[in-house]
Amino acid sequence: TQESINTTSNMKIVASVLALAGSAAAFAPASMPKFSTALQLTIDELPGALPPFEDIFDPLGLAEKADGNTLKRYREAEVTHGRVAMLAVLGFLAGEAVEGKSFLWDASVKGPAITHLSQVPPVFWSLLAIGIGAAEQTRAEIGWVEPENVPVDQPGLLREEYYPGDIGFDPLGLRPSDPAEFDIMATKELQNGRLAMLAAAGFMAQELVNGKGILENLQS
Repeated sequence: TQESINTTSNMKIVASVLALAGSAAAFAPASMPKFSTALQLTIDELPGALPPFEDIFDPLGLAEKADGNTLKRYREAEVTHGRVAMLAVLGFLAGEAVEGKSFLWDASVKGPAITHLSQVPPVFWSLLAIGIGAAEQTRAEIGWVEPENVPVDQPGLLREEYYPGDIGFDPLGLRPSDPAEFDIMATKELQNGRLAMLAAAGFMAQELVNGKGILENLQS
């Protein structure tokens, strides 16, 4: 019956998104080596600078004007946006690759990836919001000083021992214990994240221009 079909579809939605929400638990703090218990970053200490730039790419001079905590917030934002962008790029390509073939939503989601979310049932949005909210709350609890303990003139204060982006998520144990090797790995993540941010922006712009999916554009 139609009712049983709807029930099955909703169960698939709940199962898939709760898996996403449950993954937020993986962002809980883990026992990992720390390089410093009182970390104050400076421009010269920031990983992520590669040739042809001798220093970090900062055409607006934002980093030069920032104090240590503000610099840490800038890096936190860059790392986080880079990670989201890398997931977004994978989502674009994977979502379009399985178009019309996935068991989710009876394979009814079609078209460019930028239109996919508008095609899913409302219950998905609620569960997605719960998953994102849980992950963001966990990140805030790990990295930020509690609001009641933050001076009025230092909004958004990060914990002194917190390294930007270090939320303890390392299921494969890839994080190096050597500070120099850690900087190399951090630079690799930053560069991949920067590329992904440009790629995601390009994907969205391209699909808005001609209404075709990225894979379809590549194949035409």
